[in-house]
Amino acid sequence: MTPRRVITVVIALVAAAAFGWLVMTALGRVLRTPAQPAEDPAPAAEAVTPAPAPPAAGPRIKATLFYASEDGQRLVGVPQDVPLAEGTVAQARALVEALLFMPPPPSLAATIPAGTTVRGVYASERGELFVDLDATLRTKHPGGSMQELLTVYSIVNTLLVNLPTSTDVQILIDGQEADTLAGHVDLRRPLRKNEGLIFSPDATPQNPLP
Repeated sequence: MTPRRVITVVIALVAAAAFGWLVMTALGRVLRTPAQPAEDPAPAAEAVTPAPAPPAAGPRIKATLFYASEDGQRLVGVPQDVPLAEGTVAQARALVEALLFMPPPPSLAATIPAGTTVRGVYASERGELFVDLDATLRTKHPGGSMQELLTVYSIVNTLLVNLPTSTDVQILIDGQEADTLAGHVDLRRPLRKNEGLIFSPDATPQNPLP
């Protein structure tokens, strides 16, 4: 090998070594640099379920619902806004449900045990209404002749005062005819409106029994 070729080879080796040193130095710096923590991804927006829209306020009518007087001896008619329904049967059901769920004014008392539900309302061709209530009406009734009268006739009077084409109301319990609710009022037949139980400041006391 000639001296010139030796010098060329030495220079090439030195250049290769220098390049390798530079590469290793740079790689060492990269390895010594702490990795930057990856940024947490932005939390996904929670799906918001919109609140259900309140039921649309349908047409209503002014009706008279009957509650017990403060002394528990009479029925007092109270004007209330109740849903307007199409047809006598549907309106009768709306009236009974209003009587069940609309609280009376502070000075009056509800006559029907809490939790009572309407199973159905039916009508005959003769203008009789049949109101089928569940057994809560009987099992949770407090008893007593006057309280039983007020319970029965709050239903009967509410229907017949507001539905003038109806003549009588019979109360059924769990779809069956009942002899009585608490031992005093005969429920085996349809009942007519009892005006003697309705409180009137100008009226003389009347016998409340049907």
